[in-house]
Amino acid sequence: MQHNWYVVDGTNQTVGRMCSKIAAVLRGKNKVYYTPHVDCGDFVVVINADKVVFTGNKTEDKTYINFSGYPGGKKEEAAKSLLKRRPEAVVERAVKGMLPKNRLGRKLFKKLFVYAGSEHPHGAQKPQTLTF
Repeated sequence: MQHNWYVVDGTNQTVGRMCSKIAAVLRGKNKVYYTPHVDCGDFVVVINADKVVFTGNKTEDKTYINFSGYPGGKKEEAAKSLLKRRPEAVVERAVKGMLPKNRLGRKLFKKLFVYAGSEHPHGAQKPQTLTF
C-alpha cells in the first residue's frame, strides 16, 4: 500500500471542521479499501496553524486542561493563549481526539505534521494540496 502526502493550509480554517477532515484522511476513510483495523491512511502536513480560527466565543471560553497526576497538578490554559504560545498544539490536540484511542491511533497520529508558518521540510515527498 502506497501512502500519499497531503498539505493543508490552515489559513482562516475553522479548527474542528478542518481537523475532522484531516482525521478522516489519516485513517484512510477517503479510500475504497478502507479497513477499520488497518493503517491505510495518508500523511498530512498542516501549514499556517497559527492562522486557524475558532467560531463563536471559543477563543475566550475554551480551556485546555493538563493534569500531571500529582495533587494540585492541574493546569488550565485558554485557547487564546495556547494559540499564541503553541499554535501547533491546538491542531494536534483536536486531531488526536478524533483518532482511535489504541495502538492504531498512536501510529496514525505520527503521520501528522503541523507547522505554525508556511514553510515545511517535506518538499522531497512531493505533497499534494488538500482542499476542503
